[in-house]
Amino acid sequence: MVVNKKQDRESREARVRVRAFQARRAVHEHQQKRRLRDNIFAGIAVTAVLALAVGAQLAFFSGGSGKVAPSTPATPTPSASETAPAGANSGDVPPTTLAEGRTWTGTMALNGIPLEIELDGAAAPQAVSSTISLINSGFYQDLTCHRLTTGGFFVLQCGDPEGTGAGGPGYSYGPVENAPADNVYPAGTLAMARQGGNAYSMGSQFFIVYDDTTIPADAVGGYTVLGKVTGGLDQIKAQITDAGVTGGSADGAPAVPTTITQVSVQ
Repeated sequence: MVVNKKQDRESREARVRVRAFQARRAVHEHQQKRRLRDNIFAGIAVTAVLALAVGAQLAFFSGGSGKVAPSTPATPTPSASETAPAGANSGDVPPTTLAEGRTWTGTMALNGIPLEIELDGAAAPQAVSSTISLINSGFYQDLTCHRLTTGGFFVLQCGDPEGTGAGGPGYSYGPVENAPADNVYPAGTLAMARQGGNAYSMGSQFFIVYDDTTIPADAVGGYTVLGKVTGGLDQIKAQITDAGVTGGSADGAPAVPTTITQVSVQ
């Protein structure tokens, strides 16, 4: 037991050192770049405002650079550390071969609530390869889900090591993969957050669609669907998302603080 505790402590300390290094590198590389202000839901609003009901909702979704929203006011986008020039990967992006062109199954727990998940390595090889690499490195362990959207867009966004919507793994990648042609993201969808208008701005931030949601595509397309939740979503809704957003708004930190307490795939 003493050895196990020591190993656990060393493992936690190693993850802390890795995240601190990644954060310092990201700041250095991008100190001249303005912070992204849109989420996945924030990057699409400009397009979505043409629809009255949707446009009104999108206005709530402006924010930091790591979100999931549609156009300018409502998109999960990545952080400054996840931003790359349009059409180019940035940093040490894991190779697409890690996904092996197959379906990966696993579990993810939020606040100890277990979810069964599948990742589609054939349909989204780059996103799945990156996600597998981050999972296996322990990157996601104990990270928070910093953003919840309600009232038309139903997304819980996670995977930012800074917990602000502005963090990432120290690299960014593209292109958009496996986006739905009809812009409909069914309940249970697992998709990657990105900057509006930049298909090569994905990093570690992802979102869980907890109720059927339409997210209009922007100039570079929709949002990469890397997999889905196949079990346990009802408990996430009952224990986390049904409680809404802190302060009663439509977009912000979940009223129930939410942490990734376990994730693994095989």
